[in-house]
Order: sequence, then C-alpha cells, then structure tokens
Amino acid sequence: MKNYDEQFDFRDERNLSMCMDFYELTMSQCYFNSKDRDKIVSFDLFYRRNPDHGGYTVFAGLEEIIGFIQNLHFRDEDIAYLRSLGTFSESFLDYLRHFIFTGDIYAIKEGTPVFPYEPLIRVRAKQIEAQILETALLLIINHQTLIATKAKRIVKAAQGRAVMEFGARRAHNFDAANYGARAAYIGGVAGTATTYAGQKFHIPVMGTMAHSFIQSFDSEYDAFLAYAKTYPNACTVLLDTYDTLRSGLPNAIRIAKEYLEPNGHHLAGVRIDSGDMAYLSKQIRKILDENDMESTNIVVSNSLDEYLITSLIQQGAKINSMGVGENLVCSKSAPVFGGVYKLSSVFENGKMIPKIKISENIEKVTNPGFKNLYRLYDKSSNKAVADLMTLYDELIDPNQDLTIYHQMNSWKNKTLSGGTYEMKDLLEPIFVGGKLVYDVPTLEQIRAYSEMEFSKIWDEVLRFEYPQVYYVDLSKQLLDLKLSMLEDVKHEA
Repeated sequence: MKNYDEQFDFRDERNLSMCMDFYELTMSQCYFNSKDRDKIVSFDLFYRRNPDHGGYTVFAGLEEIIGFIQNLHFRDEDIAYLRSLGTFSESFLDYLRHFIFTGDIYAIKEGTPVFPYEPLIRVRAKQIEAQILETALLLIINHQTLIATKAKRIVKAAQGRAVMEFGARRAHNFDAANYGARAAYIGGVAGTATTYAGQKFHIPVMGTMAHSFIQSFDSEYDAFLAYAKTYPNACTVLLDTYDTLRSGLPNAIRIAKEYLEPNGHHLAGVRIDSGDMAYLSKQIRKILDENDMESTNIVVSNSLDEYLITSLIQQGAKINSMGVGENLVCSKSAPVFGGVYKLSSVFENGKMIPKIKISENIEKVTNPGFKNLYRLYDKSSNKAVADLMTLYDELIDPNQDLTIYHQMNSWKNKTLSGGTYEMKDLLEPIFVGGKLVYDVPTLEQIRAYSEMEFSKIWDEVLRFEYPQVYYVDLSKQLLDLKLSMLEDVKHEA
C-alpha cells in the first residue's frame, strides 16, 4: 500500500468545501461565539435499514472522504460569498479562512459487509470541525455505499457470470456516473462503460456498438464487417437492431465464417438488448453451437436487475455476461441510502459525557457514548456471528465467556463461550490529530478484501428473500448506560 499522495496522481481540482448544509455554518458560528468553542465531541455515522430489504450493505466511499478532508479549505471567494449573506461576523469568517481539520477519524475499511446501527465512521474533533464534515461525509457514503450494495446483489444473482456496469447515461450527473462505477467495481462488477472512471480509478472499460452504428451503414452486414475488421480480436456485435434471429444472428455468423475465421480470429460475442432474453439466448446458443461457434459468448442488457437476472437463470437462459445500467448506477429499486450523523458524546476535563437522541420511533433512538466496534467470528467455521458495540474503555478477553445484548431489550441476549470466538476491531484510524495515518489501499485491494470478508458471512444473511437478521449487539455496560439514560429522560419529562 502507498499513502494517499504517493498513490494518486491527481485529486478533484474542484474545491467542494462549501458543499454543505447551511445550518452547519450557522451552528458553527454559535459554537465559535461560545466560551468553549474548542470543546471535543464525537459523532457516529451509521444507517438504520439495508437497501432492498436485504440482509447486508457494502461500505464504500472512504477514499473520496480522505481526498475531501485533505482538500478542505475556504477560499477568498467563499469568504466573500458568506460575507455577502450578512449572517456571519468577521471574526468567524477569519476563522473559516484559516480552517483546517485537526481531529480524529476512525472508519470501517471499504468493501466490508456492514449492518444497521453500527458506526461506519467515528469522528472525534472540535465541535466546529466535526459539524462542518456532516454533509460531505453523508453524501459520499450514502451514494457509494448504496451503489456498491446494489452491485453486490446483482453480481450475486449472476452466479459467476460477468456483470458490466453500463449506467452512466442514466446516472445523476457526472460524479454519480464516475463514483458509481467505482462503487460498483467494489461490489464485484467486471468493468464499466464509463471511460473516465476507467482513467481515474483504473477500472477495466468495455463497450462495443450502439444501434445507431448499425443504422449508419447501408446494411447490417456491412456494419458488422466494418467492426470485425477494426477489432478482429474483440468483436462483439449487437443483434437486435432489425430482427435478432432472422437478420442479426445470420449476419453475425456470416462475418465469423467469411472474415474472422479465415483470418485466424473468432467472433467474441453477440449481444441482445431487447425481446425475450431467455428464449432468444437459448435459440442463439443452439444456432451458434450448430455452426461450431461454442466459444462465442452471449451478452444481454436491457433494464436488468438482480431479480430479472435470477429469473433468467432459472429459465435456463444461455447467458455468459450481462450489462446493467440504471437499475445499478441509480439503485432504482432503493434509490436512497439512509445514513445519518449523530452526536454520541462530548469530552469535558478529560471525561467522556455520553449523549443520546430519543424519539417516539424506537429505531431512531441512538446508542450513546464514545464506542468501539468489533466483529466476532466463530473459530470452528470462521464465520461472523455478530458485531459488538462497546464503550471505548471496555476490555474484552476472548478467552472468557461473552454475553452480547439486543440494542433495546436485555432479555434478548447471546452468550459466546470463551475460547470459541475471535474478535476483530472494525474501526481503523484514518486521521489522527488531523494527519492521515491510513495506508490507502488500491481499488483492486479493496475489491479482493471485500470478497474475502463476504466469504465469512453466512449464506442465510446474504439471501434476497427474508434474509436472516445479522446480530449487531451491545455490551452489558453500553446497554445499561443506554437504558439508564432513557430512564433519566423519562423521569425528567
């Protein structure tokens, strides 16, 4: 691994520091005017529900956050704009002019399977610094985590068949296309059609032809032949511009037999983008095989998602690979990832003071305190059995019995026998004292790590329909703190 500056030749040239909710600035000025403006606080970034009613989520976006924080500053034009609003004092604007992040950030590694309510990112910093990060952290994590998760589901449905991300033209602008491709690659797709993502993130790029290419020639055969002559070693043709079985496939076979094979090449693939893909793929495979073209792959596209892919495979469709567009890059069936950023503690005179948010909706009650997060693995199976949140100063001995508790109900608990489980600290230091201390992995390393970590999750958690709920539990000390704080609020009301 290399550090961030050594690994990447360029960062986003735009200064996106002003991409924040305005209340971050209004609150920050209030903090600035208070006597304890430099109070240290902690925030947790977490989410409450998995997308698509699934059993898991794929954490992604950390690398972009690192770049954002390293570039976080306010330019003269930013200060001038804020001054023009008539809302901020000159002393606060001068503070922003010299702003740098000096706090600590701990995060889960990209590609890790994660679950509701656990802290994906833990921020400990001066309260103004922690507040100013809120929108950026959420918009980055909410987007890339959502797309990585959707990609993982689609790749799982494909059962080993290659999935290509084809969604740029349906994405929500340039960044959504490029970072969506990055997230999809973490989720397991084989490559992307987005050229800039290939350049920026070193993702394999792929693509062949559109219907307009075929229409621009005098005949479909002429179009196929021109493409074969230009790309004889990677020729995949689109069959359904006019008639898949009566025109497209015969012309594809013709260029294979009349041009490619006589010149020592073969037709790499054929693609269909419409029609009954199960029926057509079976007919195409039969005809190709009858013409001794067993090595020619069949590629399908057209509004695919994990459910349609599963159905096609169940129908015996003869598909080698598939391109997936808007249903992937926009996560069309679950377009919003509900990450939130909540205050969990403040520090005064070296002491941690826990904070809790209470709501009539029980799912919105937060877990208080400055916390650690561990993943517990069963030694005999090497499978993850639970994630455990503890207070930061708790010590756990894996050689001793450990009882973990439901986040609200102490009677719902599970005891792990000492010596039968292993523990892994999921929150790794990213910034300490404002300095980057994390070895940023390459995208290929993130992708390989993700595959390894998902192999440790039970299949019952990974299934699409009615997945097993993965345990995200609390230590007894943390649960007691939470329940006591809830009780205190009840008596104060």
